[in-house]
Amino acid sequence: MQVLSRLWKREWPLHLMLVPGLVLIVIFSYIPMAGIIMAFQKYVPNKGLFGSPMIGWRNFQLLLDYPDIGRIFFNTVYIATMKIVTGLLVPITIAILLNELRREWMKRTFQTLVYLPHFLSWVLLSGIIVDVLSPSSGVVNQLLGLLGFEPVFFLGSNDWFPYVMVVSDVWKEFGFGTIVYLAALTSINPSLYEAAEIDGAGRIKQTFHVTLPGMMPIIVLMLTLNIGNVLNAGFEQIFNLYSPPVYESADIIDTFVYRMGVQQAQFGFATAVGLLKSVVSFLFISLSYILAYRLANYRIF
Repeated sequence: MQVLSRLWKREWPLHLMLVPGLVLIVIFSYIPMAGIIMAFQKYVPNKGLFGSPMIGWRNFQLLLDYPDIGRIFFNTVYIATMKIVTGLLVPITIAILLNELRREWMKRTFQTLVYLPHFLSWVLLSGIIVDVLSPSSGVVNQLLGLLGFEPVFFLGSNDWFPYVMVVSDVWKEFGFGTIVYLAALTSINPSLYEAAEIDGAGRIKQTFHVTLPGMMPIIVLMLTLNIGNVLNAGFEQIFNLYSPPVYESADIIDTFVYRMGVQQAQFGFATAVGLLKSVVSFLFISLSYILAYRLANYRIF
């Protein structure tokens, strides 16, 4: 007890610093969870949360009977999976290439340049992407025209739109991911490279036999933790770039919930869709932490 008392006297300022964050979490994360009851109601705004009639599982039945729900879930998983895979491969590749640079100023310059887009919002980036990919005046289509190709309406084509989302997301975020893998590279014992060089291994063989095995724990960890994002395809990005002509390939769960709930005022139905997504995401996140513990010995507590 005396030890605990001393620890409390020494660390109470640190606990006090947690209070504002805990208050914000309670206000914005836990109190709004009372709205889950709307998933089981025919919600009427003027009757409020506790005055609207209960309809049980009818909203979920409507969800399962909705004609486009399969396509919406497929779009979500398809785009999110491509983002997870490319968001893993590209930062690893860039981190290895940056690690090969021997001039420190050059390494830091490139690292800063690729990291900057992470701080830009999708509202700003969407305007840039629209201008760059414009079929009439965009830089990309002008280059295609010089090469003899017809202009491509990237943001208006169901064939191209998902890949534009993946490429633009990777361009924005790979700099942030690169930092994680550069940190992993610093933990590799330099004597392993010296031993490989003595054995006659060149830089490519050293990459495959020393660098990648040394990075494997953090690679496995990042991959397993990203499993929980398999239903998060990026609402802000897609919302700012999609349009009705590409709903077939661009409509995801989050944009569907926005249209049903905010634009069409089907609050109960939209809440049911969001609740189903949250439950499935919770299961994926639980699975990802189990895999992270078993494969990478990562644990929170």
